[in-house]
Amino acid sequence: MKQLLGRASTLIIVVVVVIIIGVLMSFSSQFFYFFEKVDAQEIGVQLQSGEIKNVVGPGVYSDSGLFVELQRISTHAIPFSVTDPEIITKDKQRIGLTVSGDIFRPSFAQRELIKTYWAQYKEMYLNDDLAISRVDDLAQQAMKVCVGDRNFDDNIIGTARDELRNCIDDELNGMAKNLGLTVQNLVVPEVILSPEVQAALDAIVQSRLQTEKAAQDKLKADAEALAEQARQEGEIRVQQSRLQEQTRQEITLAELEREKTLAQKAVIEANLANDLAKVEAERAVIEAQKSNDLYSAQQDVEINRIAAQAALEQARIDLAPQLTLAELYGVQGYLQLLQIQANASALNSTDKLIFTQEGMAPTLVIPGPGIIPTVDAGIPTDVPSTAPSAGGGQGQ
Repeated sequence: MKQLLGRASTLIIVVVVVIIIGVLMSFSSQFFYFFEKVDAQEIGVQLQSGEIKNVVGPGVYSDSGLFVELQRISTHAIPFSVTDPEIITKDKQRIGLTVSGDIFRPSFAQRELIKTYWAQYKEMYLNDDLAISRVDDLAQQAMKVCVGDRNFDDNIIGTARDELRNCIDDELNGMAKNLGLTVQNLVVPEVILSPEVQAALDAIVQSRLQTEKAAQDKLKADAEALAEQARQEGEIRVQQSRLQEQTRQEITLAELEREKTLAQKAVIEANLANDLAKVEAERAVIEAQKSNDLYSAQQDVEINRIAAQAALEQARIDLAPQLTLAELYGVQGYLQLLQIQANASALNSTDKLIFTQEGMAPTLVIPGPGIIPTVDAGIPTDVPSTAPSAGGGQGQ
């Protein structure tokens, strides 16, 4: 019995301790947090007493204080799609419309928007369903505005769908901007038509197709007629082209023949010019040769003249002493001097002296076989000889 009571009291104590610890942990979480992780596709909002203390990017954070906490905002794209089955166009037609896209909350670079709109729209920042619901309402409003401003054809036909999409995109982002949200990748994948509208549209399309077919048939007939006309005109043009080509070739051949004749004429004229140039060159060579010969003869004459002048000058130089003596002695005295020099130069060391009368020149007799050496002193017959004859030997 005591053991049971002891076990029961122990169990009660453990339960009480666990409850107290849970209460303390729950209460203490309002005063600190440690190593709280913010993932790469999240933004952390650090709060203290319900007010934003800081907005942080991905990382691990800790904080302590009075009523501190860390909230995480996902930056993933939140896809949405909204359909409005009945929208009235400007020309009172009913159509349905489906719009889809992606919702983006503020990024870390737009953290100031979080601080601005946190108090008003924090639930949309933390809850995807609330964000989708709010954007769906805004998208329907944008769809009604854009479709209502356009006629039926301007909402469903051709490139008008792109203009409608751009209008809805601008309207929706203009309203979502006030919430700090952005809508991207907006598309209008479907335009819904009522059966009546679809039937009427099919009839219009069928009528248009028939009209277009009739127009196409007419165009085809016109095209065939034009093709036949073009074929006939083509044949005529071919014949004309052949004649024109033949004429052009004949003109070309005549032109080539004329050019050939002109070329031959140019060759003949060039050959004639070459021959004339050759004759002229030969004449110039002959004249140059004659000029050279004349110049050479003139140079030889000039050289001979200069040589003769030089010889004359040399003779004058050589005869200068004799001319000087001739001037000094006079002509007769100079002749006597020459005779004296001739006689003096004729004497040898073996010669004998012969005295003659003054004013007389002895006659020289050169001895030889059978000749008796004699000297004619030239003494007048009336004047007795004063010089004896010399016998034997040479005399002068």
